[in-house]
Amino acid sequence: MDAQTGLTWHVAKWIVEQQARPLPADLDRHLRRLTLDAVAGMVASSVGPVSAAVARHAAALYPGDVATSIGRGSSSVLGAALVNGTSGHGIESDEGYTPGSMHPTSVVLPTVFALGQSLGADAGRVRIAAAIGMELACRIAAAGHPATRNRHFHNTPLAGVFGATAAACVLRGLPEAEVANALGIAGSHAGGLFEFLSGSAEVKRFHPGKAARDGIAAADLAAAGLTGPTTVLEGTDGYFAAYAGAAGEAWFPEHVIDGLGEGWVLLRTYVKPYPCCRHLHGAIDGALQLRREHAIDPADITAVKVETFPIAARHTGTDLNTTLQAQLSLPYTVAAALVRGSVTLTDFEPAGRADTAVRDLMGRISVTVDPDADAAYPRSGRPARTTIELGNRRAHTTWVQHPYGEPANPLSDEALEDKVRGLCEPVVGAAATTELITSVQAFDDLGFLADIDRAIRSSALVAG
Repeated sequence: MDAQTGLTWHVAKWIVEQQARPLPADLDRHLRRLTLDAVAGMVASSVGPVSAAVARHAAALYPGDVATSIGRGSSSVLGAALVNGTSGHGIESDEGYTPGSMHPTSVVLPTVFALGQSLGADAGRVRIAAAIGMELACRIAAAGHPATRNRHFHNTPLAGVFGATAAACVLRGLPEAEVANALGIAGSHAGGLFEFLSGSAEVKRFHPGKAARDGIAAADLAAAGLTGPTTVLEGTDGYFAAYAGAAGEAWFPEHVIDGLGEGWVLLRTYVKPYPCCRHLHGAIDGALQLRREHAIDPADITAVKVETFPIAARHTGTDLNTTLQAQLSLPYTVAAALVRGSVTLTDFEPAGRADTAVRDLMGRISVTVDPDADAAYPRSGRPARTTIELGNRRAHTTWVQHPYGEPANPLSDEALEDKVRGLCEPVVGAAATTELITSVQAFDDLGFLADIDRAIRSSALVAG
């Protein structure tokens, strides 16, 4: 097969052609919702120690004044992408795409924010670049998942770097050959290991920032004349062969190209209601539903059984020494939901993690793999069956196929705004939060980045 008819060239051609078309109205609206959700997460995370550490690194190695690192002031393009990408994933509040188990906004929006600011790009072009980048990231992630995860890789940076590269190519207006080379270069940046789970390492938060930074660099290097393998996706030693396995067995090229240019899988991304790993949300939903419907007193619970898909069933950690450990723990989040009737950011703070009632209930929670849930994930939902056993042999069970926030079970605009206010108001107050909501919904320019940055830095909450 001629290399220029392969998968990578097909994608490059689509990137160039798609940018000349306006976004469908429903996609443009969804993109604004995703942007509001993502920026709220960046604001809440920006005042924390992980964002502070990455910001110090960026200030030392990527100084500049052409882009905004939210909560950290002016920066270079690469510095802002690195910091905002880290903050976007910093509190586990970011949206995602279930078939690919990845978070496209945390990689692609920091890319278009930083590069768009530096280039003075029109807001409409920024939105088109963001949509193209996130669409590609979702499709590449879905084509290899769950094989990529089963090989121990984190899909958000792994596939996300291609989305960041595509978005950067759009903003730079690169021709097809340079786009193909940029994708080839991006393949050498793809990475991100799940070993962070073993020690609750905060490098997980950094993964999207790294991918955003590397995607910008890949496009810039291609524009400067560096070549990359233009068979990077499908090649014998390419991305899918390395990270997933054999085509048709472990990865499926049709998930990349079917309907590309005609339909948008990006419309099927979810918005999280709870700031923790999405794999836990079906069980949380079930626990909250049963608690509400049956007026369950946590003290009466003798056992909680969660049956779910294998990847979710891995999240059974009971060490709660760090925020991340709690955010990745199915027993903890289900126990917190049953004891408190909600799961919010404060549940993952030290006082929340030390709650003896929650810790006691964790010891009565078991997690197993359910065959039906295994068969459904990732193409047909993220299911969980939750059973609560009470005294006198009473038991209540519920099955959640699509957790709250999925397109089949969506958050309303009002619920999204409530989430944004819950994340932002403790940092910048009600007035600045309202202004942010209005500005992002309009998305007439990128001025909201500098505005919210000033509001954060004047709040005196930023960690050093």
